Amino acid sequence: MAELKFSQKEAMIYSQRVAQMSKALWKAVEKDWQMWIKPYDLNINEHHILWIAYHLQGATISDVAKFGVMHVSTAFNFSKKLEERGYLQFFKKDDDRRNTYVSVTEEGIELLHDMNENYYDTEHGILEGSLPMKSIYGKFPEFLEVMSVIRNIYGEDFMEIFELGFKRIDESFDSDLASLRLAQEESEEMPELQAVEDK
Repeated sequence: MAELKFSQKEAMIYSQRVAQMSKALWKAVEKDWQMWIKPYDLNINEHHILWIAYHLQGATISDVAKFGVMHVSTAFNFSKKLEERGYLQFFKKDDDRRNTYVSVTEEGIELLHDMNENYYDTEHGILEGSLPMKSIYGKFPEFLEVMSVIRNIYGEDFMEIFELGFKRIDESFDSDLASLRLAQEESEEMPELQAVEDK
């Protein structure tokens, strides 16, 4: 650790402030997320794995674990459950027999699209809590300082995939104020994303 330019008290207060805010924010996020996916009989890990596999288009289980911020065994076990339900498939590449890859099946893609189109069917406390800032500043909070902390913890490749996933969502859907629809030219023409190599 570099030469300390802060007091132990300052460090403790900062760490605890982040911890308390993160816990409060996660509680609201978790509730919103669970309510959104409940009609589809998925849990948060399953939905997150589907989302990652869809946006990485051929991710390894290690990639899923890394970008889902979960243990490899958790990623594998929930991926197997998704495979049993027909939403995910495992495969090996001819040029890479060591790693196991996952991709979303047509049924899984349809499920994700249906979930996105029905986003407003449930309440979203995080969205509601952010609307006053959107009203004042004309945009939702971007959390630039938080993103910088995450980048310093998880690395640049984590942030690249993070942003790539949201870019793909933006490009995949046409949006109006009332609904979210799959863009007409999407599906087959989406560029294939490269799985990030393990470091």
